[in-house]
Amino acid sequence: TVSFGQHAFEVFHCPGHAPGHVVYYNRAAKFAHVGDVLFRGSVGRTDLPGGDHAALIASIKDKLLPLGDDIGFICGHGPGGRFGEERRSNPFLI
Repeated sequence: TVSFGQHAFEVFHCPGHAPGHVVYYNRAAKFAHVGDVLFRGSVGRTDLPGGDHAALIASIKDKLLPLGDDIGFICGHGPGGRFGEERRSNPFLI
């Protein structure tokens, strides 16, 4: 757990886009900063050194989506969204 003032973030190791990638999850605020792991309608690149598409999809399905459909996310580029919408409609996760 990492704290910034009164805000606590759980830290999840989510490899795939990069071997050491982490996601910061604020349970109280119901949002996660996912960086380049997940995007609205897409997922992060895996063609960079250390990238692994299977590990990326496993990180999303095993660590992020179980947090709940109502959890919002902020990504590294572009608009964020909600895990439930991505679970239902993201072509990389169906």
